[in-house]
Amino acid sequence: MSASLKVLRERLNQVLEQIESPKFLSSDGLGNEIGFWIFDYPAEHELVVREELEHINKRLQKRHTFEHIHIFAEIVALLEERGLFERACEREKQVGLEALKKNLSGPLQQDKIARYLADKYNFTELDFVILSGLGNAWPLIRGHELLSALQDVMGHTPLVLFYPGTYSGLNLQPFGEVESRNYYRAFKLVP
Repeated sequence: MSASLKVLRERLNQVLEQIESPKFLSSDGLGNEIGFWIFDYPAEHELVVREELEHINKRLQKRHTFEHIHIFAEIVALLEERGLFERACEREKQVGLEALKKNLSGPLQQDKIARYLADKYNFTELDFVILSGLGNAWPLIRGHELLSALQDVMGHTPLVLFYPGTYSGLNLQPFGEVESRNYYRAFKLVP
């Protein structure tokens, strides 16, 4: 087992305890900050994180009301509802991902996605939200932009983003390599 995988497994073993802590559930001690948390991890261990998330979800379902939202699946559903998914797939084959990103910039504006999620899930009735699948949705969806848009619709419901990359506490770096804009309003779930 590689050193990075060993450290990741140790951190994953702390996720359940952190999510069930009063500090997380009530956003206690955050000093008027929103209850957004990030669990960053090396992107090459995506499958390990997915598998562990399944186990975490099963344990949490026994004691909490929450949603685990896979953002890529939600983007596909949003595009399908608008009759755009098949056309987007064909368009990507024709023009490539960067041009597709420009073509979908209207329907996939972060605030529209946030409103779509808020309409689909009643966040105020949930103990918390787990968000994953960002790596699949990148570069159509950017972590810092999505989190900023979600601030307006989450209310006081805590959210934890499982993020394939690094989070320094000041900025998100997708896949640990791509430069990104700063995002200051989230906390590391497990340092």
